[in-house]
Amino acid sequence: MSHKEILKQLNQPSKELRDQIPAVFEGYGELNKAALSDGALDAKTKELIALAIAVTKQCDGCIASHGRGAARQGASAEEVAEAMGVAILMNGGPGTVHAPRAFEAFQEFADR
Repeated sequence: MSHKEILKQLNQPSKELRDQIPAVFEGYGELNKAALSDGALDAKTKELIALAIAVTKQCDGCIASHGRGAARQGASAEEVAEAMGVAILMNGGPGTVHAPRAFEAFQEFADR
């Protein structure tokens, strides 16, 4: 399944849950905006951090979302690869499985 398909597959269940608990999703949206906006670290660096954490959490939806975010923020393949190197360092074997998935997600969205 492509990473775009993963995000598409999550749309309807997320909408249904969001309809039930809108305040939670609104709060999370605000947190997301605050955490990923430019500050002392730029948004691209923050997306690379988020992508590495997504590998650590082994979250396919997160990998797809932050792979797309890194592409949208103009990350290069080299920057993503180095971030994945750090994710592998910190996660060992599981990192060698999920880091390539994250790199593939970035490439899928970067190729637009």
